[in-house]
Amino acid sequence: MKTEDLKALLADMSLQEKADQMMQLMGIFYSDDTEGILTGPASQLGVGEEDFWMAGSILGTYGAKQLMEIQKRYMERQPHHIPMLFMMDVIHGMKTIFPMPLAQGATFEPELSGKCASVAAKEAAVSGLHVTFSPMVDLVRDARWGRVMESTGEDPYLNGLFAKAQVEGFQGDDMSEPYKVCSCIKHFAAYGGAQAGRDYNTVELTEHTLRQFYLPSYKAGIDVGVGMVMTSFNTVNGIPASTNKWLMRDILRKEMGFDGVLISDFSAILETIAHGHSADEADAAKKALEAGVDIDMMTSVYAANLCKLVEDGVVSETLIDEGVMRILELKNKLGLFENPYKDADPEKEKTVILCDEHRALAREAAGKSFVLLKNEGLLPVDMSKKVAFVGPYTNCREIISSWAVTGDASSCVTIEEAAKEVFDLGRTTFHQGCQMLGNDYHLEGFGNLGESVPKEFSEEEQKEMLEAAVAAAKEADLVIMPIGEHFLQSGEATSRAMIDVPEIQMNLFREVAKVNENIVVVLFNGRPLDLREISKTAKAVLDVWFPGTEGGHAIVDALTGKVNPSGKLPMSFPYCVGQVPVHYNQYATGRPNPEGVEERFKSKYIDIPNEPLYPFGYGLSYTDFEISPVSLSGDVVKDGQPVKAVVTVKNAGKVEGTQVVQLYIQDVTASVVRPVKELKGFEKVTLCPGEEKQVEFVIDEPMLRFLKADGSVGSEEGKFRVWIGDNSSTKNEAVFTYEK
Repeated sequence: MKTEDLKALLADMSLQEKADQMMQLMGIFYSDDTEGILTGPASQLGVGEEDFWMAGSILGTYGAKQLMEIQKRYMERQPHHIPMLFMMDVIHGMKTIFPMPLAQGATFEPELSGKCASVAAKEAAVSGLHVTFSPMVDLVRDARWGRVMESTGEDPYLNGLFAKAQVEGFQGDDMSEPYKVCSCIKHFAAYGGAQAGRDYNTVELTEHTLRQFYLPSYKAGIDVGVGMVMTSFNTVNGIPASTNKWLMRDILRKEMGFDGVLISDFSAILETIAHGHSADEADAAKKALEAGVDIDMMTSVYAANLCKLVEDGVVSETLIDEGVMRILELKNKLGLFENPYKDADPEKEKTVILCDEHRALAREAAGKSFVLLKNEGLLPVDMSKKVAFVGPYTNCREIISSWAVTGDASSCVTIEEAAKEVFDLGRTTFHQGCQMLGNDYHLEGFGNLGESVPKEFSEEEQKEMLEAAVAAAKEADLVIMPIGEHFLQSGEATSRAMIDVPEIQMNLFREVAKVNENIVVVLFNGRPLDLREISKTAKAVLDVWFPGTEGGHAIVDALTGKVNPSGKLPMSFPYCVGQVPVHYNQYATGRPNPEGVEERFKSKYIDIPNEPLYPFGYGLSYTDFEISPVSLSGDVVKDGQPVKAVVTVKNAGKVEGTQVVQLYIQDVTASVVRPVKELKGFEKVTLCPGEEKQVEFVIDEPMLRFLKADGSVGSEEGKFRVWIGDNSSTKNEAVFTYEK
């Protein structure tokens, strides 16, 4: 449809029709049980049947046949036959589930993440969906916050690369093309900075910190044309994001140039009343509309109040027209006016979803996301050894994360199933060992996850499980222990004050350690955990996150050496929870605590180290790499005159491996305090034993820019340090200066 046709359509719509286009409801409202809906969920919202059949979009429902039926019924009732938008949280896969986003960050391979997004888009599209609420690009520094699993980590540069790749994967060059969906950047803005790591909590950041660290990743997605942005639940500068005109109109739309649809998070506009910012629903509607929010997710705040606000002269209908036009434009970009069903196809669902090609990509992505945290020679497994798999994740299918709401655990491959394909079953045993959690631990989930209550075991059953596992461990040469968080212990509304492996599993770990010192921990987790005891006791630790549908196969690939782990931590693992929020790119302090210097009056703890247990960018391999000292092509960078920083990387081990070579820079003296180190580039290098390769980074003036004291972005003359190594704690340093 041409722009002039969209304008004519808008001009012919009634005010209520326009207000309803700005309302989004859940798919439950469109079931066949209309009477039950009207007396149930709809009555709580104060929405009548005529309103929900005019709503511009729905969320939380998928399936080609069902959505095609809803679209047909909707368009028959809609006065102008405007198609409805169908949206869903397709976070890291539709039915073929890929590693959770934080794990994808560990690959340091944005292109791979883009491929995963493209596959997710294809499966979502044939299932009838038009929009995915992904990617979440919130910067995360606090492991207590459960939603760190949805981000790609603590670094703005890395997050920006993944944001760009995922948006392009979902949308392609043209979202109307087959198997593409609209992507939604979330949550704008700074949701990852929630105080105390507590979900939905207040965010307190200086504008400098907001702009320097938190906003760039959103901008990266906006720059490649993301079609939608979602508001965050938190406050920014004391004002809830969904009613924050400065944040949404001045920064998002004017400064960043975003011209797409802005949607609230679930009931976020209504919640500004609880924040104490809006007096009532009408006030909330007025403020959100003035802030430029186009869609009110899952409340009737807009639908019930906008018309009266216009009639009373409180708000201008022009504001409503702006929002509705953006919604119509998105529907037009998706091609829905020509084909309201787009790619929905019940037959293609059967062949596309979970096909071999998609599973193969899921297996590859999982294998590349694993981070080898420790290895004292036990990995890869010597297949001639007698091996005991001991732990609740040994034969568990729930390995797709709490935000894989459209995924099915029944489709997942377990470690035991995969191991039985390659291990000698005459020398291999499998034991659960203990429950995932204790009998009294209650968990909540989303959507098809429902309420997940782990199976209860009697004391006698628990004793028998433990004794059988310990006996097997005692007889084995090697014990592989798949343990970690329950998948519902991370995600939305799962803030944890104690970020450790469940105590019942730690008790199993300790009992096994008493009879066998050769322990390999396979760690499942949605966030960085306190691993002090595990790291000290186990001889090998492989972090596999929540790896997705093909997790079992990928884990066995890594354990046996078919895949050599190459993942790097996208988020620092704290020494203990007392350090968080902890991140590598902290600001310099006037009283640093240099290594090896004992002095009281320094910025330090008296009972724990300052440094995390495992730093950002860290990850081992089954081979050894050597990185030469940094060589600079010159010692002065000028405008238009870059300097090349070069190292030689050598595989000094016995097997092929992949190293992520990382470039960090520090601006030593500036008009504002600068981070002690910032990631500015990286390159993945795969080398055979004995092979070496020269890796070159170009350091130019744009790489040195930052938010200066006067509020402008630019570079300043002075001294810079550059490091090239295999993680953020590298000491492989050189120095250069920048002159204008």
